[in-house]
Amino acid sequence: MNGLAQERCDVLVIGAGPAGMAAAVAAAPSGASIVVIDDNPAPGGQIWRDGPGASLPPAARKWRDALDGRANIRVRSGTRVVAAPEPGELLLEDAEGAVRMRWGKLILCTGARELLLPFPGWTLAGVTGAGGLQALIKAGLPVEGERIVIAGSGPLLLAAAATARAAGAKVLRIAEQASFASVARFGASLARWPGKAAQAVTLADPCYRTSSRVVSAGGAAKVESVRLRQGNGKEVEIACDRIACGFGLVPNTQLGRMLGCALASDGFRARGLQVDARQATSVPGIFAAGECTGFGGSERALAQGTIAGHAAVGNECAAAAHEGERARWDGFAAQLHRSFALSPSLKALPQADTLVCRCEDVPFSALKDCGGWTDAKLHRRCGMGACQGRVCGDAAQFLFGWTPPAPRPPLSPVRIATLAGLVASEGADARQ
Repeated sequence: MNGLAQERCDVLVIGAGPAGMAAAVAAAPSGASIVVIDDNPAPGGQIWRDGPGASLPPAARKWRDALDGRANIRVRSGTRVVAAPEPGELLLEDAEGAVRMRWGKLILCTGARELLLPFPGWTLAGVTGAGGLQALIKAGLPVEGERIVIAGSGPLLLAAAATARAAGAKVLRIAEQASFASVARFGASLARWPGKAAQAVTLADPCYRTSSRVVSAGGAAKVESVRLRQGNGKEVEIACDRIACGFGLVPNTQLGRMLGCALASDGFRARGLQVDARQATSVPGIFAAGECTGFGGSERALAQGTIAGHAAVGNECAAAAHEGERARWDGFAAQLHRSFALSPSLKALPQADTLVCRCEDVPFSALKDCGGWTDAKLHRRCGMGACQGRVCGDAAQFLFGWTPPAPRPPLSPVRIATLAGLVASEGADARQ
């Protein structure tokens, strides 16, 4: 039995969103061999996702061109991290096969995912996340003429609404759970970031309502209506064809945690990977940048990625030169976190029979008396399905305060041939 191919690079960047692209471009002048991997078909991450229904902004094209213009940067799209077989090594898999990649320095730019909170009817066909709706439209989902209601929290709701309208959808309501006072304070604070203020003006929508949250989705086999609770306590039912509901973002820290990186615990960085002034994690040789360290927008991700790239190749002066830019966008991230903090009242969204783990059909009532995540997993099978707790784990942390356990390999679905090849490779190494 043949083992897996082995490769090596000086700097391995995980994620080709704004942070990952900036990190690779910053490290490139050193002459180091750089590999960037991403599970999407093309660089850009979630914010600059390409596809039949996407219109890439100039900034996305600029950074793509910068990647293409460096001979010592190799981008491997459609590639996922499966495991970490040895220190300083990751097991990667793509459509063609698998490889064991040795690295000198590692930069984690793994981004974030949406927080989806369960409510009655959330498993009906036609219910997605707000960012999920954006991704589907960019990938070519036809929504022209559809009646859409968007709910949850954060500026992503407005961005999703703009994407849907541009694709011909009829956005009937944007329900923001934050109060009018919080949103107004956030809007007033944008004077410190003029670019964001201009963006907010372009995204302004007459269907936007504050202190408003989803109660339930109605329909037989698919979404037919949504019930919303408004700020005055009254409920309103709106007939619709699709609901996009997202409650902010959660940093993707699975790989970092598996490698032993510590998590931050302060402010908007909470639940993200802990980094120092040079974006170094608690593990020597491993850096992190972008929304895996706490969400705060593409500008912050670009600044962090640039610092991480310079620091990874030992260019301390160049890294220090971008600290002011990072601090500026850290301020924006902190304001964003304060303004759109989730109300504890959202913990009342699920009813007794509302599924929390939809992979294993585990209802809210089955979890209320569990003592923690391990108890729920062992005795209720919560988190044992296809998503491996990525959706229900985040929901359970918000609803019950449970801390998910450290992830174990494989981090993503993997072919049997890859695992067999890994065993063969390790056997060959042991015999040498």
